[in-house]
Amino acid sequence: MRIGLGTAQFGLDYGISNPSGQVAPAEAHEILALAEESGVRIVDTAAAYGDSEERLGRLLAKDHPFSIVTKLPRLPDALAPGATRSWVLDAFERSLGHLGSDRVHGLLIHGAADLLGPRGTELWAALEELRGAGSVAQLGASVYTGPEIDALLKRHPLQLVQVPLNALDQRLVRSGHLTRLKSAGIEVHVRSVFLQGLLLMEPARLSNGHFEPARGALGAFQSAARSAGRSPLQAAVAYAMSVPEVDVAIFGVTSATQFAEILAAATTELPEDWYAPFALEDERILDPSRWPR
Repeated sequence: MRIGLGTAQFGLDYGISNPSGQVAPAEAHEILALAEESGVRIVDTAAAYGDSEERLGRLLAKDHPFSIVTKLPRLPDALAPGATRSWVLDAFERSLGHLGSDRVHGLLIHGAADLLGPRGTELWAALEELRGAGSVAQLGASVYTGPEIDALLKRHPLQLVQVPLNALDQRLVRSGHLTRLKSAGIEVHVRSVFLQGLLLMEPARLSNGHFEPARGALGAFQSAARSAGRSPLQAAVAYAMSVPEVDVAIFGVTSATQFAEILAAATTELPEDWYAPFALEDERILDPSRWPR
């Protein structure tokens, strides 16, 4: 199973095309039940996703089959010299407490800049201490760009990396960075497969001029998908499934019905080169942190 469940919507009102807001507890329970029934094993969360970790801790049975991946918060700017280790241990202990667990599959640094900055060595040493104690199986980072990947691989022996990938954002495929990660034996999780829902929006709904550079590629993608007998959602999921370096594609959803549609779409097939005409390079579109608020 190469589909994973993202839980940002469990703790936040998240996504440009999300009219439903934060997922209600009853719906979150249904989503998790469907995930378990369907063989989904990776569940992704983060301390920064509102109360997502706490909700998971309340909803998951003690003997649940999921492998949890969570992310530490960003390092505080005012953290005193030498205090990184204790901060990491305390932050991780809080996450475990929220999750009601004594270990996780993956622990990621939410901002690669923390690992590349002056505290990076001390930060990684603290992570390795947790792994050595058996509390974490895989250590890594949530990464955005190829240069970040290059810099991290020079400094730290990552085991797990989460990166953006979608039909408009093919940068890490084209640059060879996904191949490099897999060649190094690193587990690759991809996020933003719908680009926070942008790929599923009708171009006419993009009233904000910020998205004007994406209108043509978005319209072409959706039109080509329908011509191929696929919905935009099916074509978007199929892209992540077509990239062989992807171990798990993480999808955040607001309903069990939506997750069922994604799971069904995972069997859709389109060749990887079918997506080439839709690739963009504009970081103002591909990086949601640069979107207008």
